[in-house]
Amino acid sequence: MTGQLIVGLDVSSRARAEDIVALLGDSVSYYKIGYQCFYGADGYGLGKDLLKAGKQVFFDLKLLDIDNTVEKGVAAIAESGATMLTVHAYPKTMRAAARAAEGSALQVLGVTVLTSMDDADVKEAGYERDAAGLVALRAQQARDAGIGGVVASPHEAEMVRTIIGPKMAIVTPGIRPAGSAMGDQKRVMGPAEALAAGASHLVVARPIIAAADPAAAARAILAEMNSGTRLA
Repeated sequence: MTGQLIVGLDVSSRARAEDIVALLGDSVSYYKIGYQCFYGADGYGLGKDLLKAGKQVFFDLKLLDIDNTVEKGVAAIAESGATMLTVHAYPKTMRAAARAAEGSALQVLGVTVLTSMDDADVKEAGYERDAAGLVALRAQQARDAGIGGVVASPHEAEMVRTIIGPKMAIVTPGIRPAGSAMGDQKRVMGPAEALAAGASHLVVARPIIAAADPAAAARAILAEMNSGTRLA
C-alpha cells in the first residue's frame, strides 16, 4: 500500500505548529497549512521555513477570484517553492491557476466538494446534482484544465480515479482512523480504505495534532497505510 500522509497544522499559534513538527520529527515529511494557520500563525513564513528544512508544504487556501487575481496569487505561491495549492474547482479558476503554475514545481489541486457536505448540503447550495455527481463533473473539468489533481472525499476516490486517470493526485481529507471522532466531517473513511480506493495523499489533522501523543498517532496511521489493513 503506497501513499503519502499530510499532517494538517490546524492551529493558531506558530509556536504550537513548530512543537507539532518537532514532535513528529522524521516520521512526517508533508504538512498542510490552511486558513487557521496561514492567517493566525504566520503560516506563509512557517511554510517557507518548512520548505527550507526539506519538508513538503501544501497551502490549502482554496483560491477563487477573477482570473487575473488567481493567476497572480498562484504565481506568488509557486515562487515560495510550495508543493501543493488548492483552488476551487471552477473551470476558469483552474485554467488560470494552471497557467500561473506552468513551469514550476507547484501542483495545483481543484477542490471538488468539501467533505463536510452531503447531498442535502449540495442541494441547499443550489446544485441539481448530488455530491457524487458534482465531484464527477469537477474531476472531469480539473482533468481538462490541466491541473495536478483534485481534493475529494475518499468515498469518491475510486470514481474520480476512473475519470482523471493514474497520474493526477487525489488528495483526501476526511480520514478517520479507528476510534476517531468524525467531528464536522460527513464523508469519511479509514486510511487503508482510502488508499485502496485510489487516493494518492491522505490529509489528517485532528486525529494527530489533538492526540495526547501526536507522534504515536502518526505512526499508527502510517502503519495502517503501509499494511493495507485497518487497525483496531
